[in-house]
Amino acid sequence: MVVSPLKEWTCSACGDTDAGWLTMDDGGPLCLSCADLAHLTFLGAGDAALTRRGRKHSRLSAVVVRFSRVRRRYERHGVLVEEPALEQAEAECLSDEDARLRRRQRERERRAVEDAEFERELANEIGRLFPGCPPECVKEIASHTGRRGSGRVGRTASARALDPTAITLAVAAAARHRESYYDDLLMAGVDRSEARERVRAAVGGVLEAWRPPPG
Repeated sequence: MVVSPLKEWTCSACGDTDAGWLTMDDGGPLCLSCADLAHLTFLGAGDAALTRRGRKHSRLSAVVVRFSRVRRRYERHGVLVEEPALEQAEAECLSDEDARLRRRQRERERRAVEDAEFERELANEIGRLFPGCPPECVKEIASHTGRRGSGRVGRTASARALDPTAITLAVAAAARHRESYYDDLLMAGVDRSEARERVRAAVGGVLEAWRPPPG
């Protein structure tokens, strides 16, 4: 693994303070020259097939990561591979580009059908658990929270299994934004946890109004 640093550092072997990327060794950080990686070529992230083939043909490779202050984690920026391996990978990708494009198109169409079916099932379950929820709101919740890659509660494994608890969380999140002044509090600079606490009773009242009547 190779790190793209956020601040100045010093190579523990040669003492260079302007050495670019680093890799960690038992004795401390090393520049790519001292780590015998300087001959490798950088291949940025974004083309999975090119990356996969480049690493396959390269006898030596390294993953390049950089720390994201926003997400508080290291994120992959690309790989380092040998130049001949990259050239071979590029040639292979060019030779079957049309086939890969058709395969990706089929996969997009398949996912679109699956997503539409899941959103229908999710909307039906929301309507069953919360029959008082306006139909347009039911549709919006199912579409918004069930969108692939959204990271929202509607895409969790429990929600995909139509678990009532997960679905209730999704509906509560929608009610918080639609039916309370929660967003106004956030825009006013109120801490998220405090803002949630302030609107908790209002959101609870909305959910009770949307639930089936007793009995």
